[in-house]
Formats: sequence, structure tokens, C-alpha cells
Amino acid sequence: MSTPSAPEQATALRTHLCGVLRPEHVGQTVTVCGWAARRREHGEHLAFIDLRDHSGLLQCVVDGAHDIRSEYVLAITGTVRPRPEGTVNEALATGEVELGECSVEVLSVAEPPPFPLDDRAADVDETVRLRHRYVDLRRDDMQRNLRTRAAVNRAIRAAMDDQGFVEVETPMLIASTPEGARDFVVPSRQKPGNFYALPQSPQLFKQLCMVGGVDRYYQIARCFRDEDLRADRQFEFTQLDAEMSFASQEDVLVAITAAVSAATAAVTGDEVTDVPRITWRDAMDRYGSDKPDVRFGMELVELTDVFAATGFNAFKASCIKGIRLEGGSESTSRSRLDDLTDTAKRWGAKGLVWMRVERGEDGALSLNSPIAKFLSEAELAGIAERLGAAEGDLLFLVADDWATTCHVLGLLRLELGRPPVDEGGRRLLWVVDFPLFESIDPATGRPVSAHHPFTMPHAEDLGLLAEVASGDGDAESLLAVRSQAYDLVLNGWELGSGSVRIHRPDVQQQVFGLLGISEAEAQHKFGFLLDAFRFGAPPHAGFAFGIDRLVALLVGEENIREVIAFPKTQSGADPLTKAPTAIDAVQLDELGLRLLPPPAD
Repeated sequence: MSTPSAPEQATALRTHLCGVLRPEHVGQTVTVCGWAARRREHGEHLAFIDLRDHSGLLQCVVDGAHDIRSEYVLAITGTVRPRPEGTVNEALATGEVELGECSVEVLSVAEPPPFPLDDRAADVDETVRLRHRYVDLRRDDMQRNLRTRAAVNRAIRAAMDDQGFVEVETPMLIASTPEGARDFVVPSRQKPGNFYALPQSPQLFKQLCMVGGVDRYYQIARCFRDEDLRADRQFEFTQLDAEMSFASQEDVLVAITAAVSAATAAVTGDEVTDVPRITWRDAMDRYGSDKPDVRFGMELVELTDVFAATGFNAFKASCIKGIRLEGGSESTSRSRLDDLTDTAKRWGAKGLVWMRVERGEDGALSLNSPIAKFLSEAELAGIAERLGAAEGDLLFLVADDWATTCHVLGLLRLELGRPPVDEGGRRLLWVVDFPLFESIDPATGRPVSAHHPFTMPHAEDLGLLAEVASGDGDAESLLAVRSQAYDLVLNGWELGSGSVRIHRPDVQQQVFGLLGISEAEAQHKFGFLLDAFRFGAPPHAGFAFGIDRLVALLVGEENIREVIAFPKTQSGADPLTKAPTAIDAVQLDELGLRLLPPPAD
């Protein structure tokens, strides 16, 4: 990402940015403005001031009599000159030049900053940084992150425009239609007792745009979800939201890949030419996750058939899989293995089997494990062969139902092998063919939707859907129905998801019926969309991906808070404005609200 040239950013107060001056500017008289990053005395009469703006640092040689302190805002006019021999700073973009014969104007004085604005800021408590976010934003990393984010947005917009998409803004105050997370609600002053909701996504409105003939819609949309926060999640977030008429899954994947490629190229210079695809089932089987991090190996290996005739009761399970930690035997202590076993149990496993791969005096490999004595030689040999065991490796096995085995080993794989976010390159992956239903509710016997109820099943599975809907099939068989849903994954982070939508009334009615959504409930929750479909809904499909997550991964940040100008803490608080805050009685009266007393201790 290039810095705009100085003339483009000249103002009434400055002629150039600090970070753009080079040897070709030598001899020019310039005016630069910024913050005093550092002052160094040079005898009684001279001082060196490192002046900083968003473009970088510039060394200015000024009269030592000036009272200049850290973070004072200055305008300095002087002549660009080469640095004296032996003082060139090759680590600095402006390190070959300095500003001499300077006159200084103090534009604003400043108190000492609450924390250092250099690399030491990484050790500062995050709450302190967020309380003084306006100071934190001056740091090079934050300037880079926010400007990278702006470049990503520009590239996305250009890519979508080039593909014929139309940018349409959808409402921020809508009716509450929970999509799996809690809504943020806004009370209505004009209709006391009634509430708007802030959108979790523009899902229904973008489908209405398809009914309206927009054909290709997109929006860089602000969305809101009242859910627990973590490194890749905030209450309010930004996503690229898109929808296409008369389009298939393939059309959407091509369009979104183009947008992600443009964003990546804007930051790194590297285009994304081809994104591999994997089915949801394969992702779970091989990586134990529907958002697999494929920067490293340690794939899950199927072992169930190795123990088909086992006498070991713990391995009499419907699914047994294992992973291999290459060279992990010597570096993993027994106490660490005990901790991992306890952790696997917290994740849902009945237990965790570990095996150290050793070489005996006869030169043969052996598996050293507390349970080895319960296994046959054929079973031990099968484990070693399947997992490709070599001397010094550490093997882990889980025996349980398929879902639990995959889940636990998938988490263990990440715990043991996942590289830092800024290592291993950027590995994008499309995950396709998600199940339409994720489980059967034991209380009702009805399926639980894996996505929203407007996701189109695979054409080949419509017969099975219709069979169960008519009462002729077993509800459990619905778990085999595949949806035309797809996720985009980058380095193990789910960037976003989408699907081909249901536009056929008969299929929509079947899905609603299977989910136990009555006609009256469907009309209450989604009536405005269903009514619109009666007037001619084209086949359509869409997608949305998180811009916060994409930018964080492109700049190598572990937490999306580092690419958001004014984020909330993990507890949902805003140390800067002190939000959330109480409102006064007058506002409550205007809104027709009364607060319940706090619960008793």
C-alpha cells in the first residue's frame, strides 16, 4: 500500500508529510506538521526532534531553547538536507535526510502520554490503551491497521462494482428476527412498549432486493449481535454482504473469491488465483473442524477398523481416530500429558490415549503407553502404520461417537500444532456441502436447523426431505440431507458463510414444517419476506464475510480489536466512553420504560 505523494496531502499548514521526504527533496524549504515523538539534546544550543505523523518519522534539528515535550503538536519549517556522514539511519524511510535551519511553531501542548507509543505499548494493559484510544491510534501499528482496512474496503468495492454489483443500503432499525444470537433492541419513543432491533445481518432485506430486480446487491454493512465476545468477535462488526439473482453456488464462490483476491492484493500484492474446496464431512473427518486450519498437517487418521475385534473395552466405540505429533515424545512431559487428558475430558471425550514411539534394542519400533498391554500386537502395529509413526513421535487416540471424536481431536490438533497467526502463509479454503440440519431435538423429535431456515437443500436430497415431510421417513435420516451452504475459511478463522436460498414455496413449506414452524409463526416472523415471494422470487444465492477478521489476518493480528478504531473489551465495555451506561428518568419516561430492581444477593 503506497503513501500518497506530498502535494496530494499539502494543506494550509504543511507542504509535505513527515515520512515522504527523501534525498531528491534536498535543498527544498518545507513545512511539516505532527507530534514530537522524541527529543534529544545536542549540546546547549541544538536539539533533535523526531516529528511523527501517519506517514512516518522525520528528524528535525531545532534550537535547543524551544520548550518541546513528548507529544506536543508542532509545525516545523526548515530546509531538507543530507544527514551528516555516519548518521544515516537505514531503519528509517527518511533516514538519509533531516530538516535543518528550522523554525518551530507549537500548535498544541500535551500532557505526557499515558503509555509509550513504541513497541513497549504491547505490554500495556489493553483497558488502559482503550481508555486512551485516541492516543493509542497514533502508534505505527494502529495507523497501519486502519489504513490497511481502508484499502481493503476500497478494493472490495472496486471488485464488486467490476462484477456488476450495486451497492444498496438496508435499514438499521428493523423488526426483531433472531438468527441464533440475541438482538440488540431499541425502544420506540413514539410507540411505547414496542422495540426496533439492530440487524444481525441484512439477510432478509437483501433477499427482498432480489425480488425487486436489483439482480446483484452488495453492501459493506454494519451488523450487531448480542453474544459473548472473544478474539474474533465483537458486538458490532462489519461485513461484506452480497446477493445474486439467477445464480448458483458456483457463481457466488467465483464472485466472493474475486473480492477477497482484490483485498489481499491491495495489502500484500499477491492475488488469490484458486481457492481449494473441501466438503464439510471431509473437513470434520480430516481436521475435526468445519473451519480447518490447513497451514499445518497433523490430520486425523481413521483407526476404527483396526480395533474391529478388540478386547479392550475402551476401544469398543463407533469411531476411533488418532493424530501424530512429530517429534513430540521428548518435548512433552508426563504432567503435560495428564493436563491434555484432563482437557480432552472437558471437551467431551471419555478419555485420551497417548503413546510414545520408541525404538527398542532390537531396532524395532514400539509404542510405550499405559494401555499398550491391553492391545494386541496387530492393533499396535496397525496404529503405528496408519499414523506413519517414527521414533520420537507422540500419538494421541480418542474413541467415542464420530462427532465427539472429531471435535476433541480437532481441538487437540490446534492446541499442539497451530502456528501463530502471522506464520505459515495465508491458506484460504471453501467448505461446502454443510448438513441442512445439525441434530434432532430429543424433546420434540424435530430437526434443528444448521443455518437459517431459508437455505436450499441439495437437489439430490429433495426427495429425502419430501419423504420425511410427508411422514413416510425417519427424522434421523434428515441428518444426511446436504444444504447448498458454504463457508470461506482463512487460517482456521471462519471469514464468512452463505447459501443458495429457498425460493420455491413447496420446499420452504416442507422445511418450516419439519422445524415445527407453523404457518402463523412463519407469517409473524418472516411475513414480509414470504409475502414478497408471492410476487415472483428469482432463484438467488448470497454470502457475507467479516471484514474485521479478514483485515486482522492480513496484517497478522491475533485479535480483531487491533483493526477496529474504537472496539469494546472482551467484557463488552467501552473504557473510553464508559458505555454501557444508565439513562436518566426523563428518558425512561419518554420511552415508557420502567427498570426492575437489581436482583438480591
